[in-house]
Amino acid sequence: MADNVENNDDVLEDDSIESVLQDSKEEIILKTHTKINKYLCGEIIEHSEIKVLLRFETNEDMVVDDYGLIHGGFIFGAADFAAMSVVNEKNVVLVASDSEFLSPVKLGDIVTFTAILRQTEGRKRNVDVKAFVHDIKVFEGEFKTVITERHVLKLKLLDEER
Repeated sequence: MADNVENNDDVLEDDSIESVLQDSKEEIILKTHTKINKYLCGEIIEHSEIKVLLRFETNEDMVVDDYGLIHGGFIFGAADFAAMSVVNEKNVVLVASDSEFLSPVKLGDIVTFTAILRQTEGRKRNVDVKAFVHDIKVFEGEFKTVITERHVLKLKLLDEER
């Protein structure tokens, strides 16, 4: 794969989202995050080696106040899931993120996340994630990931080796 990957798909219209849902009969095989809760983190509706489209429906369990505001942690969680899914390696871990919450999300909103693989270097992968409610950008971020040889909980830490 090339060291830099570029793609400029920023906005998806509601009509195109529905057509992807209807046309997407192919089963998506994920190597990572296989037990993730789709109710809390969204569902992948399109998947390729460089791009993931994720549909995230907000629900009551995410609400923080009487106005129906959704906690930003759920937005970040869905963005992280989209980023990990585009890398799609069994042992991928997030090591850093630079994220911006651009507009509030409320109960009943359907948020569409687009994750684009931007750079690969050895075991490192950088992914850009953007999220929209209709045509309003609500989130964007860069996710820096690393692919490890073993599960992160099975890696030997430096202190354990001494």
